[in-house]
Amino acid sequence: MDVNQVLLNTFSADAAIRGAAEQQLTQAQEANFSGYLVTLVQELANEEAQGPVRAAAGIALKNAFTAREYARLHELQEKWVQQDPETKKRVKDLTLQALASSTAQAGQAAAQVVASIAAIELPREQWPELMPSLVRNVGEGGDHLKQASLTTIGFICESQDADLRSSLVQHSNAILTAVVQGARKEEPNPEVRLAAIYALGDSLEFVESNFKNEGERNYIMQVICEATQAPDSRIQQGAFGCLNRIMALYYELMCFYMEKALFGLTIMGMKSEEEDVAKLAVEFWSTVCEEEIAIEDDNAQVESTDQMREIFHFAAVATKEVVPVLLHLLTKQDEDAADDEYNISRAAYQCLQLYAQAVGGGVIQPVLAFVEANLRHEDWHNRDAAVSAFGAIMEGPEEKVISPIVKQALPVIIKMMEDPVIHVKDSTAYALGRITEACSEAIDPALHLPLLIKSLFEGLISSPKMAGSCCWALMNLAERFSGEIGCQQNPLTPHFNESITRLLQVTERPDADNQLRTAAYEVLNTFVQNAANDSLPAVASLSDVIIKRLEETIPLQTQVVSVEDKITLEEMQTSLCTVLLAIIQRLEKEIAPQANRIMTILLQILATAGAKSSVPDAVFATVSSLANALEENFASYMEAFSPFLYNALGNQEEPGLCSMAIGLVSDITRSMGPLSQPYCDTFMNYLLNNLRSTALANQFKPAILQCFGDIAGAIGGHFETYLSVVAQVLQQAAGVQASPDGSYEMFDYVISLREGIMDAWGGIIGAMKTDGKTALLQQYVESIFSLLNIVWLDQNRSDALMRACMGVIGDLADAFPHGEFSAYYRADWLTQMIKDTRQNREFQVRTIDTARWAREQVKRQIGGSQGIQQT
Repeated sequence: MDVNQVLLNTFSADAAIRGAAEQQLTQAQEANFSGYLVTLVQELANEEAQGPVRAAAGIALKNAFTAREYARLHELQEKWVQQDPETKKRVKDLTLQALASSTAQAGQAAAQVVASIAAIELPREQWPELMPSLVRNVGEGGDHLKQASLTTIGFICESQDADLRSSLVQHSNAILTAVVQGARKEEPNPEVRLAAIYALGDSLEFVESNFKNEGERNYIMQVICEATQAPDSRIQQGAFGCLNRIMALYYELMCFYMEKALFGLTIMGMKSEEEDVAKLAVEFWSTVCEEEIAIEDDNAQVESTDQMREIFHFAAVATKEVVPVLLHLLTKQDEDAADDEYNISRAAYQCLQLYAQAVGGGVIQPVLAFVEANLRHEDWHNRDAAVSAFGAIMEGPEEKVISPIVKQALPVIIKMMEDPVIHVKDSTAYALGRITEACSEAIDPALHLPLLIKSLFEGLISSPKMAGSCCWALMNLAERFSGEIGCQQNPLTPHFNESITRLLQVTERPDADNQLRTAAYEVLNTFVQNAANDSLPAVASLSDVIIKRLEETIPLQTQVVSVEDKITLEEMQTSLCTVLLAIIQRLEKEIAPQANRIMTILLQILATAGAKSSVPDAVFATVSSLANALEENFASYMEAFSPFLYNALGNQEEPGLCSMAIGLVSDITRSMGPLSQPYCDTFMNYLLNNLRSTALANQFKPAILQCFGDIAGAIGGHFETYLSVVAQVLQQAAGVQASPDGSYEMFDYVISLREGIMDAWGGIIGAMKTDGKTALLQQYVESIFSLLNIVWLDQNRSDALMRACMGVIGDLADAFPHGEFSAYYRADWLTQMIKDTRQNREFQVRTIDTARWAREQVKRQIGGSQGIQQT
């Protein structure tokens, strides 16, 4: 093949030409890997070749060693490791040679190739001459070689590969020598200095030992501080980025530098005319706040003062200087900015939020002064900044301090929803969302709620831009003012019917986009969930509307002609199912008259849903709530519904749906009880298959074990059919343990697995006792107590696990009331286990109550063995 042309074609705008070129490269790679590498590296190092050809050669070469998927990455790396030494030496030598190219594209591509080979060889203690070579290039090479070598170091240091990162620590001196030399103010070439400052930022994590040496640290900090004053704003950005990382990594070493330089430099940087420089200087103070918030949180959890981290309160000391600058930067909004665009005013807002959390009431005075001066300003930028600033400080100051201020200001803030400028109204809605979330105690239901709800609905209807903020605030109100569970009325009751009407109107608007419609349904859902009893007739009426709308989506499926149509329809069906779910949960048994219509439409949706659709998840959740509400009456729908449930149980390609189906089996069997028996053979087959499957993650297993317990509880003694198989599975699962140096995820998995085992045994023991078949359990009692002992000896436990254990201890004692297993119950560790659970005030009340009940059952068990009847 014509290598040059093929490489150029990989950049073609024509997808067909580009695809064909990539296919040719893949075929060449598979046919002769070493020849492929040599051909590419020769093009990369060829000074006669065009820049784009050399860049394409470098990219193809890099892709021969790297991949996003771990398995593919491992395969490619092994392929390189197994290459003959001659090929490897030639590739590395020519790539290092290309770093010196005067063609910037070639140097940049070579840097990526060197970094990708380094990721393979450095963790294997190979290529020892690489780092000294790069350092020498920076000290002695020309400008192109210096820049490319520093870029290479940066690429190597920014890797997330754990093995590479740990191997870089031994090279810290070489890395630091190169990057600091290139970053000094004496370096005349700004491109070299820029590459060095970015490489320094990437290397900071690996030079910890150097950074903890005061002399070396002083020099590093001097070089970075001088770089914040460089004429080139790109270098200034890189320097402030370094300071941010240093503050996050080495907070405890920053006191001297904050006093001497960083305080003044960063405030000056925040005032820079270059927005990207100013953003990074603002982010420095965000990092300060984040560190100090984290230290305060950590210190609140330690048991003794000698374990506490030192905190210097940099943010509090600088409040009077930093906060006014942040407030000024809030006025620098760009009215044309997209909602997700990160600019200087948004950076300042985030920093002000963090400042309030870090220093609490210390921000109130400067912020209130700014709000009072600007809330009625003729320039909308100032009004917008004022209302934004007020919302930003809701979280942090003590409630008793901020609440009276909010109470006084709220009528004025609500009035701002009438501002003629949409940006101000949007910021006001967001500020109201912050108030309703963090300071709802300041909202007087009689004084504020009517106007607040009215203004939020008007905002919701008036502009899609502010719909998200209005919906968020309305959801907060519904949750904050829901009252006690089961209350007749709550503060939202007078506004409930009108709120439902307005939300339904919003969802029907022809100009409503998917985002607005979905948000409005979310609010509707929240209002229904938190409805007081007096609003239940309105909830019942709403069920008619929602069911009708779901029915109307079926014909729409024939009108889907694009991906956008499909997404719109699926989002609508999902939203409607979610609201219907909330209605069923709120009405409980009162939903029975609508059950036929509900199941008819849900079955129709399942029958017409395409593969990989997200809608069945929502349908299954709704079916689950209906089964819970109808209990044994749900049995009349099982014949029609079971095929969909079986398909989902067996659908290992969609783990989310399969997981939902496993949970649904638990819900349905609990609801239907003995009536679920005809379906249990099939349930058990699918569940056992899923348990053995390698396609499903371990996280499915606890739910499956729990499901066995629910099936047993439903069908009682009929579970005998499955007992020996399930018992074997439970005994095998009990042997899974996390190694002491295992991951948190593994510890959590083992806890949840044991919880699933105990839940399964709890259901099985109850089932066998109900139908007088407890003798079948005798052979398994020893293994149950063995697991209980393992749980007792392991300090990694949870509230739910201990509750399940206490349940099994009590259930077994209750199942064998004549002391057949009293020897197990007399064990000191078991007595202590029950006592510790009973006395643990961090556990839920029901866990402690279960432990008390277990203690009484144990007393009877031991008493029964001695022929004493205790009551």
